[in-house]
Formats: sequence, C-alpha cells, structure tokens
Amino acid sequence: MDRRTFVADSLGSAAGVALGSSDAVGTAHVVEFREGLRSLYSLDDAYGGNAIRSLTVRHLRRIRRVINTGTYPDTIGRQLQLLAGDTAVHCAWLYYDADDQDTARRYYGEALTTATMLRNENLEVLVLAMLSMQASYEGRPRDGYDLARAARQRATALGSPLLLSLIASRESRALAVMRDSSGARKHLAEAMRMADRSDRGRPAPEWAAFHGHAELDYAQGLLYTETGHHKAAVPFLRAALTHQSRAYGRNQALYRLTLARGLVQAGEFDEGAAEALGSLGHLAEVESGRVTRRLHEVRALLGGVDAVSAREAVEGLTEYIQGKAERQ
Repeated sequence: MDRRTFVADSLGSAAGVALGSSDAVGTAHVVEFREGLRSLYSLDDAYGGNAIRSLTVRHLRRIRRVINTGTYPDTIGRQLQLLAGDTAVHCAWLYYDADDQDTARRYYGEALTTATMLRNENLEVLVLAMLSMQASYEGRPRDGYDLARAARQRATALGSPLLLSLIASRESRALAVMRDSSGARKHLAEAMRMADRSDRGRPAPEWAAFHGHAELDYAQGLLYTETGHHKAAVPFLRAALTHQSRAYGRNQALYRLTLARGLVQAGEFDEGAAEALGSLGHLAEVESGRVTRRLHEVRALLGGVDAVSAREAVEGLTEYIQGKAERQ
C-alpha cells in the first residue's frame, strides 16, 4: 500500500468521532478523540506534515463542534478544551513542517490562548518550546532563545529531565543561530546531561517522546555547521541518521539530506552526492516543506561543484523534483 492510499484509509481511524448536538459527551468520546490525535502524530512522523494537515484540521473542527454543541459536565469540558489545545499545536506543527509559517503561528496562538485559559503548564510549555523552534528556523534567534527560557521557567516544576533536555537543546539552537558558539555548546552539554538522566524524575510528556540522542547528535552537527566547522559536523550528522528510528520517516529524509549538505560543505563531494541520491529512497513516501527546502539547498550546492558525481546527483535530484511537480 502506498503512502497516499494509507493516509486516505487512515482518515476514519484518525479523525475521531462525529457527534450531533443532542449527544451527551463522556469519557469514551474523549478517549476516542485522544486516540485519533495519536494516530495523526504517527502518520506525521512517518510521512511529514503536508499529507496530514487536512486530517488534523478536520479533527480539531470536530472537537470544537462537540465543545460548542455537546452536553457534558465541567470535568469533560476541561478535557475537551485541553484536547483542542493539543490538536491546535499539532496543526501548527504540521503547517510549520509544510513551511507555511503564518498559518502555523495562528494555530500556536490559539493553543497558547487555551493553555492560558486552562492554566495548564504542560500545554503552555509545549507551545513555548514549539514557538522557540519556529523562531530560530525563521531567523529570529533572540525570540527563539527568550521563548525557550520562558518554557524552561515553567517546565522546571514539572520535574522531567527529558523535557528539560529538549528545552535546553532549543536554547542551544537559538544561540547557535546567533553565532554564540560558547553559549550554544554549554546548553547542548546540559541537554545531553539531562537526556542521560531521563530514567530519573517524572516521565516526559507524550509529545516529547521523539527527543533523544539522535536529535542531540543532529543538534551538535547543526551547531558545527552554523560555526563553519563542516568537517566536524559530519560525524554527528552521520550518527544522528544512524540512530534515528525508522518510525520517523520524515526525520530520516531530513537528516540524510542534511548529512549530504554537510559532506558537500566539507569538500567530500563524491560522498555528498551519493548521500543526496540515496535520500530519494526516503523522499518517495515523505511530503514535508522543510525537507523539500533542504533538497533544493543540496541541489544548489552540488550545482556549484565541478565533479562528475555532483553533476549526476544534480541530474537525479532535478528529475525527482520535476516528476514530483508533475504528480501533484
């Protein structure tokens, strides 16, 4: 079964339940909505944000419709509102991954409003950490650092070492983009220490389950890349790809293209070209704006290299890009 068929067939299981205005809403409905959101997270991990956005937006609309038309006690109402906030964050993430940053910001704003209304620190930390990542990605590293610090202030009381590790890595990323290599290294070292302590304290929230040593290796590689130490970046980018779980298909594609970019920047043109062509196997099932942007970056870099392997890679990447455009 190919990706498009699988995603289409997953609509029923991932989209949750539909309720009329006369229906009473109970715990079973909340559980089903939550399971729908988990399914959408799994689809996103495997295939990227572009293919899953419409499903998640529809899921959010169902939850909001139930909130506004259903009958339920206050305890169920609070759970539904929290689900709406969590789902709005996921919508934001998917639009971020699809490289539609304005729409992502709108959904993040909705989720932050819900977190404030409910006074829910878990949701607030999630939104602030995601906004930090977006700010650094958009070239607003000072905002990214301040948002990560705000997330840290709220997360400390939650007592999860892995969550604090994730936030420290966001602080490190922002400082790296600001070219503060000393500060970035300090925060990344802290992120690694906290990850090693993840079996102590409280468990991380479910949304942070992806964070681990693969992501920290990747962060270390990006840190070296930002400071122009491309040869030093390569071993970490390679380790990140090696350690990345196969369940995260989108990340595998992104990491392999980033490794290809690092190799080309380090002067390892033949190997960089080989990794770029090898990434096409991952890309066949992934639709992600961020991955597509990285693909174009790698093709542009290889286009400036006078080598047979680079020219062949550019030809292969161009053929893939053109073929994908024709299929859409």
